[in-house]
Amino acid sequence: MPFISKIRRQTDYSLFPSSCPIVIDNGGSYFRIGWAGESDPRVIFRNIVQRPRHKSTGESVTVVGDHDPTLLKYFDCTRSGPRSAFDCNVVYQFEIMEYILDFGFDRLGADGPEVDHPVLITECPCNPVQSRCRMAELLFESYGVPSVAYGVDAAFSYVYNQQLGVCNKDGLAVCSGFNTSHVIPFVEGEPVYESCCRTNVGGYHVTDCLKQLLSLKYPQHMSMLTWEKVEDLKMEHCYVAQDYASEVRLFQNGTEEAEEKTKCWQLPYTAPPAEEQPSGEEIAKKAAIKEKQGQRLREMAEQKRAYRITELENEVRGLEFLLRQLEKVEERDIPAFLSDTGYISKQEIGSSLAKVIQSLRKAKGEQVENEDKLDAVLAEKYSLIDIPDSMLTPEQLKEKKKQIFLKTTAEGRQRARQKRFEEELQREREYQLDEEKRLENPELYLEQLRIKYKDLSEKIDQRRRLKMNGGNSYGNHNVSGGVGRGERLNAVQKERMRLLTTAAFDRGKGEDTFGVKDEDWQLYKLMSRDNDDEDEGPDEDEIVLARLSSRLQELDPTFVPKSESALCQPVDAPRARTLTKEDFQVLIGVERFRCPEILFCPNLIGIDQAGLDEMVGVSMRRFSPKGQGFEEKLTRSILLTGGSCLFPGMSERLEAGVRMIRPCGTPIRVIRATDPILDAWRGASVYAASFRFRDQTFSKMDYYEKGEDWLRRYKIRYSP
Repeated sequence: MPFISKIRRQTDYSLFPSSCPIVIDNGGSYFRIGWAGESDPRVIFRNIVQRPRHKSTGESVTVVGDHDPTLLKYFDCTRSGPRSAFDCNVVYQFEIMEYILDFGFDRLGADGPEVDHPVLITECPCNPVQSRCRMAELLFESYGVPSVAYGVDAAFSYVYNQQLGVCNKDGLAVCSGFNTSHVIPFVEGEPVYESCCRTNVGGYHVTDCLKQLLSLKYPQHMSMLTWEKVEDLKMEHCYVAQDYASEVRLFQNGTEEAEEKTKCWQLPYTAPPAEEQPSGEEIAKKAAIKEKQGQRLREMAEQKRAYRITELENEVRGLEFLLRQLEKVEERDIPAFLSDTGYISKQEIGSSLAKVIQSLRKAKGEQVENEDKLDAVLAEKYSLIDIPDSMLTPEQLKEKKKQIFLKTTAEGRQRARQKRFEEELQREREYQLDEEKRLENPELYLEQLRIKYKDLSEKIDQRRRLKMNGGNSYGNHNVSGGVGRGERLNAVQKERMRLLTTAAFDRGKGEDTFGVKDEDWQLYKLMSRDNDDEDEGPDEDEIVLARLSSRLQELDPTFVPKSESALCQPVDAPRARTLTKEDFQVLIGVERFRCPEILFCPNLIGIDQAGLDEMVGVSMRRFSPKGQGFEEKLTRSILLTGGSCLFPGMSERLEAGVRMIRPCGTPIRVIRATDPILDAWRGASVYAASFRFRDQTFSKMDYYEKGEDWLRRYKIRYSP
């Protein structure tokens, strides 16, 4: 499968002789490869592999390291996440490692699968023999490497800085990498792996913690908080606090110093265009268009109303003509006459005529010229009501009962309509009176409305509190509190509760015989009467309160109604606020030192292991005792290396932590490597270019002859 990358391929591979070693710094974060004797590696890329598919063809490609963002236009990278060959800092996925080495050798300029150069590759301290064997097998079998040598990256960095005069031959190397952190003692320039200490905390955990904190703080910007961007924010803004507790209190108090230490990351933001106010001509033009549309709608409504009136009048004339024809037909011929009309009886025709006349009156605006006809039709419709029962047949008696029911129902509906009409008239008169009062003194009228609204709302709130929390009466004062439900029940509910609690005791002691007698079951009828106030609708006070709220909203724009019941008028939801430039800012305050604190206190993320300062003490306790003076030699030269040692304040914090666990007066000197990231590769490059490198390698023949046991004991010497 083809490789996708932004890294250029080297063109001078053939210029190097086969005796020139290839140096590989196989780190958990980055893969660095180059030639021995050079000061910088030729190729550097992320030590990850991704295999996305093409969106249209479905073809898979191999993406090693950092890829071009434009790749996302053609390949689906969401379903295939980046994969690493490491578990902590040990290589265990050699299928992925093969992709990494293929890409590294290809970018270095190798023309074919054979690599005819010795290889020096770094590994972690105390690397398992299985990982060593699989790596040697991969290099020998797949690439035909003539010889291989293994070395520890932290040891190469320490020896390289020792040659530069930065640290002493006896000292400690504190290496904080991507996945893990190590402390390795050095005696006469050689590492003592029996006394080294390791913890599974590194730069990955710091970046992951920062990403989680920012995602929780700004969930609306999670798409912008990618791993690469959070990594850049970590390296640019994070620092190690000298006193974590005091630094936290500084941000809790919100002092000016805390505001100065807070950094801001501005996300891309485009201001919305300013809305221009319409001119007077545009407003007049829109008003004219609106008036024209309203006039057109009114004309259409008038035409529709006239057409409806015409239809109803034709229907009335048709029904009246049908009734006149029925008067001329004999009683026995009526069913045959009505068979083609769709009506069953003369009464049904009269009922239809009454409904049509009512609709006609409504369409004409309650005109009264047809009231006599309607009364006559209704009198004919209920013709059997005034006739005595003795003069009617059984069928006519049934029809009379039906007419009585229909007439009673119609009269009830008419009374209800009349009552609603009178209430509307009464409300209209009250509204006119209120309007007159308002016009006389608007300020006094508005103040009276506010007072009335306040008193009524307090009354309703008090009633709700009594209903929800219960209440006791002491004199004329009602005290609401957290009392039981039995103290806020009404008389009927209390009676139901009494019946329910005493039903089993009315029979006395002994066998429970409730339900033997028929009268026992009358108890359920009493208990099933639900007179609870919770099912009742809104009372008159709530309706009046809703009207007052609506009135105040009309007259006072600054009025804000209280939270009322669901049956009252709902309050309009607040409009969405326009987003500003500040809404697209990510502030990094306490996260700047909280995330790097993981290196000294892994308990912050739930890892029960030692921090860097405690690891120094553990490593020195494991070291073979050689006297107080020798321990002072180690603490005089503590070298910080690795990518996670670049945080500001790292050296000072580690020195303070080591001073807390060492005796008073112990000389302690913590120094940082000249380049904590590249010193491991540079040290390996210098070592591979020296004459002693040939004696430290092993060939494919040695590997097959001596086997895994020899490879377990294999260890190169760093000092000349």
